[in-house]
Amino acid sequence: MAEVAGGKVLPREIEDEMRESFIDYAMSVIVARALPDVRDGLKPVHRRILYAMQDMGMTPGRPFKKCARIVGEVLGKYHPHGDTAVYDTMVRMAQDFAQRYELIEGYGNFGSVDGDSPAAMRYTEARLARLSMELLRDLDKDTVDFGPNFDETLQEPLVLPSRYPNLLVNGSAGIAVGMATNIPPHNLAETIDATVRLIDDPELTSAQLMRTVKGPDFPTGGIIMGKAGITQAYETGRGSLVVRGKAHIEEAESTGRNRIIITELPYQVNKARLVKNIAELVQAKKLTEISDLRDESDRKGMRVVVELKRDAIPQVALNKLYKHTQLQSGFGIIMLALVDGMPRTLPLKDMLAHYIAHQRVVVIRRTKFELDKAEARAHILEGLLIALDNIDEVIATIKASADVETARNALMGKFSLSEKQAQAILDMRLQRLTALEHDKIEQEHAELVARIAELKAILADERKVYAIVKEEMLEIKKRHADARRTMISASAEEIEVEDLIAEEDMVVTITHHGYVKRLPVTTYRQQRRGGRGIAGLNLKEGDFVEHLFISSTHDYVLFFSNKGKVYRVKVYELPLGSRHSRGQAIVNVLPFEQGEKIASVLGTRSFSEDTYLMLATKLGIVKKTKANAYDSSRRDGIIALTLREDDELIGVKQTSGDDDVLLVSKGGQSIRFNEKDIRAMGRTAMGVKGIRLRKGDEVLGMEIALPDADLFVVTEGGYGKRTPLDQYPRQRRGGMGVRTIRTVEAKGALIGVKIVRDNHELLLISQEGIVIRTPAKDISQMSRNTQGVRVMNVKNDDRVSALARLVVGKKTGKAATPEEEIEQELEEEGTTQAST
Repeated sequence: MAEVAGGKVLPREIEDEMRESFIDYAMSVIVARALPDVRDGLKPVHRRILYAMQDMGMTPGRPFKKCARIVGEVLGKYHPHGDTAVYDTMVRMAQDFAQRYELIEGYGNFGSVDGDSPAAMRYTEARLARLSMELLRDLDKDTVDFGPNFDETLQEPLVLPSRYPNLLVNGSAGIAVGMATNIPPHNLAETIDATVRLIDDPELTSAQLMRTVKGPDFPTGGIIMGKAGITQAYETGRGSLVVRGKAHIEEAESTGRNRIIITELPYQVNKARLVKNIAELVQAKKLTEISDLRDESDRKGMRVVVELKRDAIPQVALNKLYKHTQLQSGFGIIMLALVDGMPRTLPLKDMLAHYIAHQRVVVIRRTKFELDKAEARAHILEGLLIALDNIDEVIATIKASADVETARNALMGKFSLSEKQAQAILDMRLQRLTALEHDKIEQEHAELVARIAELKAILADERKVYAIVKEEMLEIKKRHADARRTMISASAEEIEVEDLIAEEDMVVTITHHGYVKRLPVTTYRQQRRGGRGIAGLNLKEGDFVEHLFISSTHDYVLFFSNKGKVYRVKVYELPLGSRHSRGQAIVNVLPFEQGEKIASVLGTRSFSEDTYLMLATKLGIVKKTKANAYDSSRRDGIIALTLREDDELIGVKQTSGDDDVLLVSKGGQSIRFNEKDIRAMGRTAMGVKGIRLRKGDEVLGMEIALPDADLFVVTEGGYGKRTPLDQYPRQRRGGMGVRTIRTVEAKGALIGVKIVRDNHELLLISQEGIVIRTPAKDISQMSRNTQGVRVMNVKNDDRVSALARLVVGKKTGKAATPEEEIEQELEEEGTTQAST
């Protein structure tokens, strides 16, 4: 220790000093500033403001006083911190959008939900709100402990009696050192009812209490999405909520357009900032559905109007607002409060249990205070009655005494009175000697005796203590409770990407060369009204539309590749194109490997257990699998079936479970069997033999037999024929099948097979890019064991390379363009997939 001018210096390790000083600072912040007490739900600054205002007589019904005066009183007597901090706290206690139940009644500008600042404290005025009096009630009856203020010149309450569970009712938020609290507000009626239930049955769990306390009840209303976060918070003390503002869709009378009306916001969301954010998103082209935005809020309530464009889908626009703005926001619950001066995270039951214990102490201390007061008064009245019964002797004794002290001692000795009783007799006015006053004293004494017995009975029976707690809380509920403001939705309804995509029908086209695109069906509907037709696809030479169907943007498209993989894509994920564009190459849409190409395409809304997918490979292997086995969201695809190294997937068809399947080989063999011959297998299974092939032969195609249909086949040399399906007998799978066409070397192997009807047109393409279209009905029906007829005249060095099936246009009787196919589908209103 070293001596220095003015004091002593103690040598000390800086680590120890920093550690202890920081711990002291942290505990000071935790206990004295940032965290609420579990008993009254208040931080010291809130408690001091309320106590100072009561001490100033600023009760409900009394005139308002300037906030500057209140702030000065709080600073000067109890809270030696900045005036701005005290005033900001006062302001929040008076804001109806910040407090579920205001504790201070403000007069003047106390800010707004738009984030406007309150007026300066020299302008605003305040007084205590009616509900805050319930926090302070019985404070003068020794119900709580008092302690010295900062300069030890005054006493202040260390906690308030708090006759209702304010910590839950108004909540609390604060950031301490290394910890934080964020308790949401709740409905007064629900909270009191739950407290009463817990008093009646202390074994109740937090989950059981949730039948009464439904969840937080924010002053700004809104909708809590889902109950999982509430349950977690009430059972563990921590949880997370998703809160939505309340909005509805209405139609404007003047324009007929839809508009979104926002009437409530999530808790603590700034309305002006929200409106600005929406406007910025509109400018950034993220909210393209919005045409106008204005705030029509007034003293009657909130009303933010979001005008929508004529073609906008209102629910999609609203979902985008939820997704991209604070119209939907999160609220993290941390139920941290001080218990016996130490921070603790409390489940719902524990929080209410600590409050009930506090109320028990408050009622017992108040009862003892009232008992002591009643007994003291009864004691005085007993002395007065003795004096009145012996009034002449009392007067004579007093007259004979030399002074007051002598008179007091004489009365005490002669009538066996206490010093207080003797003094009360000496202080008694002569008017009380009348008979009427005697009767009043006797009546008051009798009432006090009964009251003393009642108070002693309360102290002797815990049940009566808790009965008083319940009775007084229920009386507060009767006077101050109101309806719940925040709705609670049973479903969390997490917003998916789909919720932001308008559900509309799309035309999906995939060309032979692997170009894919989608475009709205409305494109064709609008053109049908025009009557002059539309431009067709701008395809490369030799390319054609091989797959064409209508699906909703929310439907799935399954792309099966020759490598035995399947890729699942939502229609809205496909590139959006114009009528004349080719679209994008499939390799830019799906992660195809080198050498991988489309083998088949299917569109579906859902993956049902009642439907199957039939897969066929070029080596004659077939497999039947339930459609729901392919319900996978893996972007890089999943295995559709396991292939041999030299095998490839050549086709996939959706079946009902009782369809006939036809397999046709390049060598002209075919087999027809019922799919019941194949048991359903797992997704990665290899499958079973569907047709036995000769050496060098391979399966060309798979078709599903349809009633009143023919099987059309065509060779590389351009010879083809149409054969009725009834000429293909049903056989057992795994055989060689029957002859489909009698081939010769000059005519070449088969290159294409399709099921056709009279309303179909056949499109053939040669290796040199020559294209012809032939109506199916113009090709004669022939038996299986024939060579067929020439359907395409190819040069000696050319070969037919591809076959496609088109629908014949109803209006023209000629081969329908993709646009005409869509028109016919729209007219038929039945099928979702065109014949291609």
